[in-house]
Amino acid sequence: MDSLLRPTTPRRVPLLSLTDGLGLRGDTSATADVTGITQDSRSVRPGWLYVGLPGTRMHGASFAEQAAAAGAAAILTDPEGEALAREAGIPVLVAADVRHAMAVVAARTFGDPAESMTMLGVTGTNGKTTTVALLQAGLARAGQLAGTIGTIGFRLGVDEIRSSRSTVTTPESPDLQALLAVMAERGADAVALEVSSHALALSRADGIVFDAVGFLNLGRDHLDFHHSMEEYFEAKARLFEPGRARVSVIWVDDPRGAELADRVRAHGASRLVTVGSGGDVDYLLSGYRDLPALAGAATITRGGEQIELRLSLPGRYNMIDAAVALAMLEAVGVPTATAVEGLGAAQVPGRMQRVDLGDGAPLVVVDFAHTPQAVGAAVESLAVEGDVITVIGCGGDRDAAKRPEMGAAAARGSVLTIITDDNPRTEDPTVIRAQTLDGARAVPGAHVLEVPGRRAAIAEALRRARPGSVVAILGKGHERGQILADATVDFDDVEEAAEQWRRLGEEGTPHACDNRG
Repeated sequence: MDSLLRPTTPRRVPLLSLTDGLGLRGDTSATADVTGITQDSRSVRPGWLYVGLPGTRMHGASFAEQAAAAGAAAILTDPEGEALAREAGIPVLVAADVRHAMAVVAARTFGDPAESMTMLGVTGTNGKTTTVALLQAGLARAGQLAGTIGTIGFRLGVDEIRSSRSTVTTPESPDLQALLAVMAERGADAVALEVSSHALALSRADGIVFDAVGFLNLGRDHLDFHHSMEEYFEAKARLFEPGRARVSVIWVDDPRGAELADRVRAHGASRLVTVGSGGDVDYLLSGYRDLPALAGAATITRGGEQIELRLSLPGRYNMIDAAVALAMLEAVGVPTATAVEGLGAAQVPGRMQRVDLGDGAPLVVVDFAHTPQAVGAAVESLAVEGDVITVIGCGGDRDAAKRPEMGAAAARGSVLTIITDDNPRTEDPTVIRAQTLDGARAVPGAHVLEVPGRRAAIAEALRRARPGSVVAILGKGHERGQILADATVDFDDVEEAAEQWRRLGEEGTPHACDNRG
């Protein structure tokens, strides 16, 4: 993260007060003062605490001397890194669980900024970004300045907070606490935060007590990291353990959500609010219907009162996110009418984002869907607008087993599925496409086309589209780059769709009368 994303006036905190009660050993009586914290040795500034974490290739404590030369006041590491850290000649503290200790120390270093703001955390395989945007819209309508932290970046109100990101979704704890401190310094009343399974497994959000947390769903994703669905679920479940939140809002139609609700009910440490489409739930979602122009409406029944909710987003899955968001907003004191107005006006970059190509053009929609569950939901919601042509690829160096499932999910609801590239990273794009094609071609009656190169695939989809068709470009959403083996190149699905449509017009290329491959 950019080192400028720190409060303008650093605090000077005695090392002893930062580590009190954490059960650390080592130089626990050291009298150094600390003004910052980082796990990146290249970012160390004079007076900062350097945290040496175990890594996949090298232990972070290997860079202890570099950190000391940059002015580090002390080093925090694990037992494995202690001997390496000692070579730096500055105080060394050792924690059995160094990531948890880092998170708590980071919060203390920046004055526990989360305590001064309303904190809302959202987890789930799909829908975190949309739900955070919905929460921000509801808070803004209530007159609150709300920060957002997640996949599409960091914002305070309508203003982007630029940074060099340390992670994709939830920052490492020193960067996260610094960001919260910056938001508090700039007048934030609340923060809505995507809490990823990686963040929970790696203790990035430890040290934050949330006012309300929400669980959306659990589908197949990130098994390259978690290794099993059970491990993946248990990572998500950490957000709902005692001491993590005051209110837990859970979508219980998801079987894992129901299991999680039972756990919260059993420990009783937070107030449980259930959301679902049937049974004895606190917020009952019913009567969903698609509306023209990519919108949707539904009824939410709460305490005998019926609430009509309209969204400027299509699809029942987005309405589920909105129902959870409504429950979270009400849990932190936002009036119902205000929350409903805010939710109805919300837009999310890269999530069911319409690309305006002008009169006579097909409807083009860009979405971040990159799991089988999300792909299927996106295509299903768009099918009410017209015949769907889907452009989709799968990322490299990620869970390969989900690729056939993603191809099949796209093919089941599309008149034509074009399999192309996403972020191949270090893998051979040909192999990735073949795995995705296997799933798509296994769908009875599916029409599938392989087009190497994402730009060419978007152009082919537009060439085959007709007025009334829907071109769904899935997988990258808000992303503005394509990650290759040796570089990240500029690539924006929204801009590419507009550019390829312009080129087709200039070339006078006729649109196909038959969408079948």
